[in-house]
Amino acid sequence: MDKSTYTGTMSGTLLTIFYNLPKEKLVQTAALACVGAVVSFLVTLGLKWIVKFYKRGS
Repeated sequence: MDKSTYTGTMSGTLLTIFYNLPKEKLVQTAALACVGAVVSFLVTLGLKWIVKFYKRGS
């Protein structure tokens, strides 16, 4: 499959999916992704702090 056909197929598929999804679901998905990113970041910071705390104590 050449690049032009692949690009057209993928963009058409994505546009069809976005058109058929309710807007509320897109907003909900974006909000949950943001919450997940924040929680992941905070857990990473917490784990780094715990590792630093135990290394300093040893």
